[in-house]
Formats: sequence, structure tokens, C-alpha cells
Amino acid sequence: MSTVEQQLDDLQAEITSELPSDISVSSVKYEGPELVVYTHDPKKFAQQGDLVRKLASKLRKRITVRPDPSALSRPEEARKAVMDVIPEEAGVSDLDFHADTGEVVIEAEKPGMVIGRHGSTLRDITKNVGWTPEVVRTPPIESSTVSNVRNFLKQERDERRDILERVGRQIHREEMSDDEYVRITTLGCCREVGRAAFILSTPETRILIDCGDKPGAEGEVPYLHAPEALGAGPQNIDAVVLTHAHLDHSALIPLLFKYGYDGPIYCTEPTRDLMGLLTLDYLDVAAKEGRSPPYESGQVREAIKHCIPLEYGDVTDIAPDVKLTFHNAGHILGSAVSHFHIGDGLYNVCFSGDIHYKDTRLFNGAVNDFPRVETLVLESTYGGRNDYQTDQEDSEEKLKEVVRETYDRGGKVLIPAFAVGRSQEIMLVLEEAMRSGDIPSMPVHLDGMIWEATAIHTTYPEYLRDDLRDRIFHDDENPFLAEEFNHIDAGEEERQEVADGDSCIVLSTSGMVTGGPIMSWLGHVGPDPDSTLVFVGYQAQGTLGRRIQNGWDEIPTSEVGAINGDNGRGTLSLNMNVETVDGFSGHADRAGLENFVKTMNPRPEKVLCVHGDERSTQDLSSALYHEYNMRTFAPKNLETFRFL
Repeated sequence: MSTVEQQLDDLQAEITSELPSDISVSSVKYEGPELVVYTHDPKKFAQQGDLVRKLASKLRKRITVRPDPSALSRPEEARKAVMDVIPEEAGVSDLDFHADTGEVVIEAEKPGMVIGRHGSTLRDITKNVGWTPEVVRTPPIESSTVSNVRNFLKQERDERRDILERVGRQIHREEMSDDEYVRITTLGCCREVGRAAFILSTPETRILIDCGDKPGAEGEVPYLHAPEALGAGPQNIDAVVLTHAHLDHSALIPLLFKYGYDGPIYCTEPTRDLMGLLTLDYLDVAAKEGRSPPYESGQVREAIKHCIPLEYGDVTDIAPDVKLTFHNAGHILGSAVSHFHIGDGLYNVCFSGDIHYKDTRLFNGAVNDFPRVETLVLESTYGGRNDYQTDQEDSEEKLKEVVRETYDRGGKVLIPAFAVGRSQEIMLVLEEAMRSGDIPSMPVHLDGMIWEATAIHTTYPEYLRDDLRDRIFHDDENPFLAEEFNHIDAGEEERQEVADGDSCIVLSTSGMVTGGPIMSWLGHVGPDPDSTLVFVGYQAQGTLGRRIQNGWDEIPTSEVGAINGDNGRGTLSLNMNVETVDGFSGHADRAGLENFVKTMNPRPEKVLCVHGDERSTQDLSSALYHEYNMRTFAPKNLETFRFL
């Protein structure tokens, strides 16, 4: 008998001994990081509300209780009983019964009312029908991404259970080594922005953190073939942890499955959905630009199928010697500071991912409260000596001023923005400014994936700021449903109509002007001296956005598409005004990064400054060393740091 089988037998015996004699356990299984207990007596289990919590505390494991299939009532009988328990105002839109696991998936407009105070309604459902309820939110704005992901995972439930059982056995395997060390190997984003990728390894375990591309630098990918990475074979990676969905962190996650990786991806639920949206668009853009995509859509689906979503604050076993906890990073929807607890109190490593330390209109600021962190891997995008961003209130006032001046000239405001994060932040500023009369009411056209990304934000309001979450719960107050917002969905014809029309604002991807609809808008609006191009986000070196920001006003039409039949061999005169409004970045500025470290208690012993250009990483590393007397580094790619 394998050690995992023996573990499960021992756990079943221990659980049985802890339960009242009238509650039986039919089987115990590992499914991913969770221990799943199947019982013939789900109703009795539910009647004793503290039972699961006490078992989880005693066994120090995340426990889910499910009914044995033989104990289930028929779905048609259970449906009415479930609906009798749930308040009508919860807005249940769908019930989906899965007899193999004894779960009923309840989709509702107000999941909190299905859950009840401290889970009381969920327990009532199980008491009445025996089925285990799982609750998901009905998106206030219909999202094809959320719908497609949910339907796909429903179709793949059997295979997904197999994946989870296999992952569970891998997590709970017996430790084989007596050695003690922790290593971090840098595979990308060191002294550069983009292609984030790191390997965290112990004698037992190898974990890949992020796997992204580099904006504006085709072909520059992480060093995946290094011996520490996939060069040793993808089967030697135990887990992938994805901090957030931006392509410089997620774009090449599906490529791992092309190479043969078949393990878990740990991320938050919104990160999973956004990764699907952004990577499929990544393939679409590559095809339109005549480039060979690095993987196919089937590998995106494989990545989604292998995702194990975690919530902020949940301590989760992901390997025999590694526990992972996600915390809010304040950067984009679902972004996570990733804390790794290694061994039995042996060592703690924290990867910041991308962070914003102060509160924004969208998110609470990044969390930096950990029991222990010996080594911090810290982003340094704005880590340079003079990288101080404008105060948010001042930034918003400047944006409103630009909008008013452009409107008075009869021009259009063109804002290139990332579909995820900055677009929604700008939408909130514009909606409030129009509602309060600070700027004239005018159409705000959303092009590219912005509307779909916004729909995903409204699906997961629990990841947003408290006051914004409350507004989204009330359709009549949902700022993203303001009548000024118009989703561009007819392509070039609709863009031409907008360009020929009255003053308006256009929010369009891509944020760094490296492709997508913004190129078309430059062709339509760029020559107009009454219009304004406003940069509200970071423009990486090598991107067209950075070149325009630095003064380029003659752009080859091969970059923006053929205009007026010139076959892409001419130039476009950029006569529109160009403005940069700092303060809307999803990244902490120099002060925010320093404060993130300063207010950690206890502070880390070592800091690796990454994800910034050479000047930014070295400046931040030097400042933290002198200010806090800690060991700091600005590593290069393909360096390995050994701790202990």
C-alpha cells in the first residue's frame, strides 16, 4: 500500500473516531489541497455546524464534506426543497446538480443571501436535501468569458476530478530528503520589465512563479530551457503559481502544457478567468499580425482546466514542504502577493508580484502583514530615485482638465489603456466626473476587450474596494452601467462613425500602443490637432507608446495600418496633443515600494529587487540597503540564490 493510501486510511479511521456514532464515513480522498470526506449521513453532518471546523482544526487540513452518491435525493425532488430554503430576493438563476460529487451549483445574483449568516443557509440546504451547495455569482454584466469558463469546467468535471486527485496525492506524498535549503532562480524580469518567471526550489519541490512575455520585444521569453526550469523536464515542476493575469506574467502559462506540463496552476478565481481572456486575445493578435503563435487555444483550455483557485488569506498545502497563502496586491482584479511557508517553520519567501500599496478607486492597497518573511522578491517598476507618481486626486483633476479643454476645442480624447485594471479605474473617474458635472456628459466608447474585462470585474465584486462592491450589488448604482459607456462591437465601421462625430472619449487597448484597436484610432484621430492622446499607464522601453511619449510625431503607417490607400508605405502625422497623466498606474511608486517594506513587521532579512529596468532595480536595492540595513540585490536573469 502506498504511503498516500495509508495516510487516507489513517485519516478515515481518525475522522470516524471523532464523529458521533450515527454519522458514517464512506470514503476519504485528497482532491487538490483539500481533504474530501464522503458520508452516508450529510444531513446529520450539517446539523452539527461546528463539526467540520473542529475536524479541520484537529487534522490541520482543509476539509470538504460531500454526500455519498447513494445518500442523495433525486435532483427533481431536491430542486424544490433547495428553492424553498433560499430567500426569493437572492435571485437564483440556475441550479446544476452533479450526482458524482453530490454537489449542487447555485448561481445567484446575490450569493451572500444563498450563503446566509456564517453559512447558515448552506447548512439548511444540506440538512433538507443532503446535497452539498456550491455558490457562484450571476454576473451583473453578461460576460462571455465567465460563461465559457464555467461551462467548460462543467463539461470537464470528470477529468478535472482526476487531475485534482492526482495533484492531491502529489501534495501529500512522503518527504524523501533530509537536506534543508531554499533556492530562487531568476528566469526573467530582472533588470527589465516583462517576462516574469522564477523557480522556487527545495530538496522536495520545484515551483514556477509566473511565466510571461515581454511587451514590445517579440521573441524575448523567459529562460524556460535553463536546467533549473523546463530544461530538466516539465514533469519536474510540482506547481505553477500565477500572481496575476497581465500578459507579462501570464502569457506563456499555456506554453507549459505544450511542453508536457500536467500539474496545477494556483491563482485566484478572477485571475483564472482573466488569464483565459488575455491569452486567447494574445493568440488572436499574433495571428492578425502574421506571427506564429507560441501555442494553440487548446493549451489555454488545458491551463484553465488545471487551475486551482484560492481565496485571499487561505493557507494551502501545495507540496509536502510548502504552504501558499495569497493576499491582496492592489494591482489588478485578483492580483496576489504570494507568501510561501517552507518546511515546518524552516523558511518564508514572499513574491510581491505587481503591487499598489495605497488604496485606489478599484482596490484596497496591497497587504504586507505576514507572520514571517525571510526573503522578499519585490517588484521595482517605479523603483527609480525620482519615480514619484502624482497624487491620485491631482491626477484625476489633470485628466478632467484635459477632457474639458479638448471638449471645448471640439476634439476627441483618446486614452490607450490596459483592458484590465486601468480602464476600469478611468471609467470610475469619468463616471463620477460626469455625474457631478465636473466634465460635460459625453459618450465614452470602450474598444477592444475593455467591456468584457469590466464584466469580469462585476462578477467578482468581493475582490474590489468595499464601497465599490456595495454599489455593484445595487444595479441602479453600478457605476459600470452608466449610460455614457458604449461598447464598440462593430469594428472599423463604428470607429469611423465615432471619428466623424462629436466630441467624445475613447478608451482603447492596447495600453502601450503595441497593437490592437488603438492603432486604428491613431489613424482616425491622430491627424486632428483638436484631439488629445492621453497616456495613463506605464510605457515600456521599445514600445510605440514610449516613442510617442518621447516626442515621435511621424509614425510609419505600416505600424497603424494602411491609411487612405497608401498600402502602409507612408507616414502618419500625429498632430493631436499628447499628454501624460501620472498617478493611474497599477504599480506602487518609489515611496509606495519603500513603505511596503518599511511597514512590514518583522521586516525581511533579504530583498531581491526585480521587474524594473536596470536603473530602477539598482536604485531601489541601494535605498533599501542604506535605509533599513538589510541585504538587498538587483539580480540579473539566470542567477540562483541559495538560502540556509
